[in-house]
Amino acid sequence: MQFIENLEPILREVEQHISAAGWDQPARLFALVSTAELILADPTLAAELNLTPELALTSVEQEIEPGQSLEELLATIAWPADVHGAILAIERIVLPPSAEAQLPNDGDQELIDAAIEHPDRRDVRIVSAVLRTGENLNALRYRSHDEPTEVAVAPDLVGRLNESLLATFED
Repeated sequence: MQFIENLEPILREVEQHISAAGWDQPARLFALVSTAELILADPTLAAELNLTPELALTSVEQEIEPGQSLEELLATIAWPADVHGAILAIERIVLPPSAEAQLPNDGDQELIDAAIEHPDRRDVRIVSAVLRTGENLNALRYRSHDEPTEVAVAPDLVGRLNESLLATFED
């Protein structure tokens, strides 16, 4: 079954859901399953959640161990065959290239502290959606432009994150 044309609606739905909870959130992970398969497998749950086949994919939020790094999290994920894709949302600090010369290089914590205090910092929420077949779509929302109409959505905006998330589907 092909889901690529259905990736944008579910990406936008998850991004809006996350945004409703505000900023300064930990990483959040969602499995993408076929809505039709979910309805067939558990009609009672599907009715309770008001699921309808109009949205081909349904997101199912996964629990994440607190304090686990993104690298550790992604290294431990193995999806069952009925998971067709995944969505990962993270928040990061973005600095302009000109800020690099001003940053310390004497340790991770010093670098983090300098980035947090930098006057040109921008907070961004990155939402990466990948399908098992390799297609991806990303959403970016800056804290300084925190409106649903200001969310950038396009494929391949965060290549390394997309590749890392896609790797969770490898055998």
